[in-house]
Amino acid sequence: MENLKRASALCRQHGVPFFLDAARFAENAWLVTRHEEGYRDRTPRQVAEEAFRLTDGCVMSAKKDGIVHIGGFIGTNDPELAQKCELLLIATEGFATYGGLAGRDLDMMAQGLTEVTEPSYLAERAEIASHLAHRVRAAGVDIVEPPGMHALYLNAGRLLPHIPAHHYPGHALACQLYLEGGIRSAELGSLYLGEEDEHGNPVKSAPYELVRLALPRRVYTRSHYDHVGETLAKIAKNTDQVYGFRITDQSPILRHFRATLEPVPNRS
Repeated sequence: MENLKRASALCRQHGVPFFLDAARFAENAWLVTRHEEGYRDRTPRQVAEEAFRLTDGCVMSAKKDGIVHIGGFIGTNDPELAQKCELLLIATEGFATYGGLAGRDLDMMAQGLTEVTEPSYLAERAEIASHLAHRVRAAGVDIVEPPGMHALYLNAGRLLPHIPAHHYPGHALACQLYLEGGIRSAELGSLYLGEEDEHGNPVKSAPYELVRLALPRRVYTRSHYDHVGETLAKIAKNTDQVYGFRITDQSPILRHFRATLEPVPNRS
């Protein structure tokens, strides 16, 4: 919070609008109440309110701390900017009263934004992340420490040292998770952040080869997360059977969303 206050003051000093990415404002507020001095007696809602008061507005993907299937919003205390955003919304999505979202989704978002700062809800989110982290460590797989609340990040590079960065060990682990256990995940490594030349030779690799296991809200039971741990344990015992990949087609931007890849057999 101290960093947020200083950033806000700096922006005010130079006349720069200060906007938050509020996708996980409630989970961040919960962590503040657990780890920052001076906030342990505050509620997550009180912390969030203080954070928003320091800003000129926010952008939010409501699929996160809005607890809704789809949608998001821009919030601003600048009437002129709000009008410009509304005009652009009408031209690209729809009128301000719906903006591309059904009334049902707007109702769910309003309810989700109310429920998301409840301490009991956030405590359960933190507990289930801790439980999954325990199961993953027991499977012999390293994660980024400490675990947060919205996801765990598996260290695929450490688990699969036989797969070089330009053959995307994170993507390889993500594929193996799906093949072995039907578990969907996302690579956050050199497929996302790396670069190759026109011949496929690596130019830049990611600092870490990670796989993100995002934790959906109010969807899975503890036994589902136990299944994740059991699947990872099985993979960790047979890492030599996990192979890398090479790109066969990619888009010029955000290639990890749309790239086509093929397997690269392991050398004997």
